[in-house]
Amino acid sequence: MERKDIVYLEIYLLAMKIGERTFNLVQNWDKLNINTIGYQLIRSSDSISANIAEGYGRYHYKEQRQFCYIARGSLYETTTWLRKAFVRIPNDSCRIKDILEQVYLLLKRLNAYINYIERSLQK
Repeated sequence: MERKDIVYLEIYLLAMKIGERTFNLVQNWDKLNINTIGYQLIRSSDSISANIAEGYGRYHYKEQRQFCYIARGSLYETTTWLRKAFVRIPNDSCRIKDILEQVYLLLKRLNAYINYIERSLQK
């Protein structure tokens, strides 16, 4: 059976969307907020989809699972930076709240995907 391209993987698409939304959010911030929160937020949110992609490209389920764990760690880091931004940059609180909702949705889906990989390892 041929493996589908990653663009059909829902968690990857959602992670890509979060990365783009955080990038667009940060662009309008002042220099202090970009330097203290913005760069970290972009880096961590981009890391989510990058690690999902790297794991997807691996042959063994154990490697794929490990990269999903790393992606989940980046997801939690992204949540932390968004929470800091929510407090420090109140002008963007609505946009930040929307991104956080997507992050929580991705967390649920990513955990389900990790459980799927776990079940595949037991076969």
